[in-house]
Amino acid sequence: MTIKKTQDSWRGTEAADLDAYLAAFCKQGSYEADRFEHCHCACGHDRFRLEVDDDDGCARRTCAACGEKHLMLDSADYWADAEPQECACPCGEDEFELAVAFARTTAGAIRWVTIGARCVKCELLGAYADWKIDYEPADHLYSAI
Repeated sequence: MTIKKTQDSWRGTEAADLDAYLAAFCKQGSYEADRFEHCHCACGHDRFRLEVDDDDGCARRTCAACGEKHLMLDSADYWADAEPQECACPCGEDEFELAVAFARTTAGAIRWVTIGARCVKCELLGAYADWKIDYEPADHLYSAI
């Protein structure tokens, strides 16, 4: 695990580097993430294309190997009204390793989710979407990544 930080970017050599990046990103947003889950397709692969609508709070990942599409977290509740945009790294690559950061209340309820991505080409780490969870219980979201 190696993270290279510059003034305006973080780069990581593996998907696990997303945890430290997302923890720092969430803290800047005044909420602290304390749980991180990494995305894997049922086919076993861990590289995806990503579509998000940050305004409506929803995201869909598509496996780069088998093409399986998966609505992330509670996105199925909002996808019909969403206007998702395909994500791409500034380097032009559109294939990522993905992780989700969960910020919880002191009582343990999920309050905020953030989707992070590591570019498989240039290793840039980024946060592509985040939204508030305003209902309980929401523990099903841990396995809906």
